[in-house]
Amino acid sequence: MDDSPIVDQLNLVVSDMQATVTFYRRLGVDIPDTDPAFQAHHRSARLPGGVDLDFDSAEFARHWDRGWNGEHAVVGFRVSSRERVDELYAQMTAAGYLGQQPPFDAFWGARYAIVEDPDGRPVGFMSPVDADRRSPPDFP
Repeated sequence: MDDSPIVDQLNLVVSDMQATVTFYRRLGVDIPDTDPAFQAHHRSARLPGGVDLDFDSAEFARHWDRGWNGEHAVVGFRVSSRERVDELYAQMTAAGYLGQQPPFDAFWGARYAIVEDPDGRPVGFMSPVDADRRSPPDFP
């Protein structure tokens, strides 16, 4: 069985959430409203083909990536399990790639980690979401 990561997310860190949402909606991207207390920090759109296009404020990016260095995009890979997140992180850092965010149990119910590619771009690995592992966010 192939256990390779699958690209399924592009996460853009934005300086002005409302301007960004207005721009992408004008292009025809369906970006639903969410919890009003959180809308200024995270929005998500599902693109054709199943790819998530997420928008996060810089303030929020620091909560899910302790090593965030001001990059404006994160390439996200879906992996098969929580254990696979840990395995990939260990493999990539052992091969010399810089770990930006060690694996952790994220409040949205997934296991998540980030390493840097050779140009310093963040590349995330995320397990399937487990609703039983969700917790209240410590943000905003």
